[in-house]
Amino acid sequence: MSSMDEPGEETFGDRAWRPRLFDAERDAGAVQRLVDDGVAWRVHDTLDGQLRQLVRSRDPAMAADDPLVDRRLAEILDGGDLSTYGTWAWFPWSARLVHLLPREEFHELRTDRNRYKITRREQDTLAGKHVGVVGLSVGNAAAVTMAQEGVGGSFRLADFDRIELSNLNRLRAGVHDLGIDKTVLAARQMAEINPYLGISTFPQGLSEDDFDDFLLSGGRLDLVVEECDDLYVKIAIRERARHHGIPVVMDTNDRGMLDIERFDLEPGRPILHGLLGEVRAEDLRDLSTADKVPFVLALLDERRISPRLAASLPEIARTVSSWPQLASGAALGGAIVTDAARRILLGENAPSGRYYVDPFEPVTGAALTAEPNREAGEM
Repeated sequence: MSSMDEPGEETFGDRAWRPRLFDAERDAGAVQRLVDDGVAWRVHDTLDGQLRQLVRSRDPAMAADDPLVDRRLAEILDGGDLSTYGTWAWFPWSARLVHLLPREEFHELRTDRNRYKITRREQDTLAGKHVGVVGLSVGNAAAVTMAQEGVGGSFRLADFDRIELSNLNRLRAGVHDLGIDKTVLAARQMAEINPYLGISTFPQGLSEDDFDDFLLSGGRLDLVVEECDDLYVKIAIRERARHHGIPVVMDTNDRGMLDIERFDLEPGRPILHGLLGEVRAEDLRDLSTADKVPFVLALLDERRISPRLAASLPEIARTVSSWPQLASGAALGGAIVTDAARRILLGENAPSGRYYVDPFEPVTGAALTAEPNREAGEM
């Protein structure tokens, strides 16, 4: 049985993360009731400013006080009124009601400052892509950054965990978020950036019955961002992604270490560059912390990880509860994952391999270029 969120569960209380969208003209009565009933505590209506910015974004040489701005704005409204134009977005977790441009105009203006680093055509291509994120610490930074940049229009988020105080050393969250699901936190943050995004959540994490559902339900994913700590899930999601020809990207919150596995181009590529040999996901179920360490060292390449991370690994479950992660590493990871995701989704050059983004020990090339495993490709 899938652990994806059930319809309606996300509409109230600590599970709420899905905004409700109202057509400003057709649903005017429903919007007014939210205000009259005192449900909407905060009403944000900057639509006039959004429209004026849209007009000027289409003609950047136009001054803000140019009379032509008013004429162009009137043309967009086409005789209608500001109050009935566009969309009202209702965010139940913050009791905010926000007046926004319609979907296409919102997308156009929200990504306007991406030009020419991302062309209009590329931005439209990215908006049609489906991205899955497994593990929402570094994964949170990646998901939120992708939402900001417009890399992906539909997301599936998986994590079984809830926000704890010790997570706030790296997650962009507040003390009022303690106790909520990590999937809820990420979905809220992304929806507040772009309420038109398609988002679904797997708040119980992923089990063997969920992998194909996560990868395929609602349309096959175009990319998986894997950032979980569970070794079984880490390998199992790759085994299924390889089977379906879906590329996987992972940042490790240490020296800017980024792994790219182009299963879409290399169906026989060994999992994680072959660093774990012939190990399969089933071999990694229910291992003790001590039994995991050799696999983690092999995966990370103990010769190249930072000395402080290397020193911490034997201390896990002895003097520290888990391996250390930093906010700076999570922010960097979110950035480089998003950059790699954009290149992959646009068909640019982003080959399989391991890369490092360490400003004091720069290594920019692919460190690992594993030969395809023909047996694996026949799975």
